[in-house]
Amino acid sequence: MREGAMSPPNTPSHAYLSRPWRFTSSLIMGLTGSLSKTFLFGLNRTEVIGLDRFVDVLEKRKDVNGRKRGLITVSNHVSVLDDPLIWGVLPFRYAFDPGNHRWSLGSYDICFQNKFLSSFFTYGQVLPTHRGAYSKHGGLFQPTVSQAIRLLSSQPFPKVLHHPTPEPTISDPFSSGSLTYSTNDIDTFPAPSAYPSRKHSWIHIFPEGRVHQHPTKSLRYFKWGVSRLILESEPLPEIIPIFIDGNQAVMHEAREWPRFIPRAGKDIRIAFGEKVDGEKVFGELREKWRRLVKMQKEALIKKGEAINWEMGELTEGLKYGTEAVALRKEVTMRIRQEVLKVRKSLGYPDEDPKAGLVETWIEEGGKTTGKMADGSYVGET
Repeated sequence: MREGAMSPPNTPSHAYLSRPWRFTSSLIMGLTGSLSKTFLFGLNRTEVIGLDRFVDVLEKRKDVNGRKRGLITVSNHVSVLDDPLIWGVLPFRYAFDPGNHRWSLGSYDICFQNKFLSSFFTYGQVLPTHRGAYSKHGGLFQPTVSQAIRLLSSQPFPKVLHHPTPEPTISDPFSSGSLTYSTNDIDTFPAPSAYPSRKHSWIHIFPEGRVHQHPTKSLRYFKWGVSRLILESEPLPEIIPIFIDGNQAVMHEAREWPRFIPRAGKDIRIAFGEKVDGEKVFGELREKWRRLVKMQKEALIKKGEAINWEMGELTEGLKYGTEAVALRKEVTMRIRQEVLKVRKSLGYPDEDPKAGLVETWIEEGGKTTGKMADGSYVGET
């Protein structure tokens, strides 16, 4: 910004998280990445497909100011160790560079049970995500999904979504306490999307929503949170599908004691797909979404109501309207197809088309984890 120019309203007074925060984050992510690399290549037989082209994408994103859009990676979920284990395939220099590394969505009831875990996973760039089965704050409209959308998007934003509390769950004592958000109106977490240094970030998501280990390597249906990232982020992020195989043997859901120890000596394959042609696959769906947003605003104006909602905030019509729901469903099916393309490239046969339907998995009944009727194992994540 030129000298004497005014800053946009509510732009953070500093572009970067504090130096102590960045050091701690680099240390935690670097050591975790190093351990993952050692385990993958020192104790297992690991094959990586398409890594060079994925690293090329990351290399072009090194300069934050030069980034034009965010990055979404999406994959199947076969083990509780998928993240961080799969990122052990990246060169060491990425492990110690949080600014060019992934943000992921972690289960609140597992990763954020206490202050120690909250600190560890927050420094490790994990966003606290409530699961509907365990919390009334779950679902695709929770504040963490809004944070993910904003992380993927352009800045500056008109204002920071935040809910201050007197006793933050995890805070950065070296920066302003106003740069926060709450997942349930009680806790407080740093809002990474408030920092210009985090614009157009990289988000990794497991749309299956839980660990799924199937004998034929087929996928569960995808939950719709990923559709919000694709429809609402501006501009449309780059999208790269990934397929994981072998981690299910490292931490199989049927493993005996000691369950907490990963099994070594396994064959692991991690395949990075081609970058999705976003405009071709999702362009018309995003245009329909924009038209819906415009119609909602026009309707509110006629009623004399405010239309200045922030990125990541939606009206009831945009949450639950028939057209909005149909768009999310279609986007989710299309991104699932992109992951299936990578699966097929590895030589696996086509899956049963019914596998992508929520109705298929409703037949599992009330049992949410363990061995299912189709021979698959479903676990927590």
